[in-house]
Amino acid sequence: MRLLSCKFLGRVVNSSLPQQITSLRSFTRTVPAMVKVGDTLPTVDLFEDSPANKINTGDLVNGKKVIIFGVPGAFTPGCSKTHLPGYVSSADELKSKQGVDEIVCVSVNDPFVMSAWGKEHGAAGKVRLLADPAGGFTKALDVTIDLPPLGGVRSKRYSLVVENGKVTELNVEPDGTGLSCSLANNIGKK
Repeated sequence: MRLLSCKFLGRVVNSSLPQQITSLRSFTRTVPAMVKVGDTLPTVDLFEDSPANKINTGDLVNGKKVIIFGVPGAFTPGCSKTHLPGYVSSADELKSKQGVDEIVCVSVNDPFVMSAWGKEHGAAGKVRLLADPAGGFTKALDVTIDLPPLGGVRSKRYSLVVENGKVTELNVEPDGTGLSCSLANNIGKK
């Protein structure tokens, strides 16, 4: 054995480890960056109505124009009184005037909650409600927000337009939870 001196996290560390690890001198970590216009939408499995019904985001947006909006939680006041109802009531107009194929709401909730929420708001045929139970899609977009009163990690409030897999419009609420730029009446205004 020989004594190794390696730089690790800015400090010199002396070790008597075998020679094979001399190449392990440093490492890097990639910090996630929020999705931006021009990015390819991350491919993640979401769930519709039950855990048995996986919806892959790559398949969902392939060859289509899709609006995806994220909310902090189903049945929460801002989401239930303004955000979801705005998309439900504007669905026909967004589809006919802007050429949108589908409108999708995503939340860090389970698929049963999302399904019940959609039924309560008459979303069938207008807005698909997809569950992101572990927050994988939300994390991939880097739009997480920690909201302990709602259970911890949730989604910031946002809307995005995806055309054939590419993000063409992105609106993220400045404080993550407000109701301004991500509303249905702001789609296509940039």
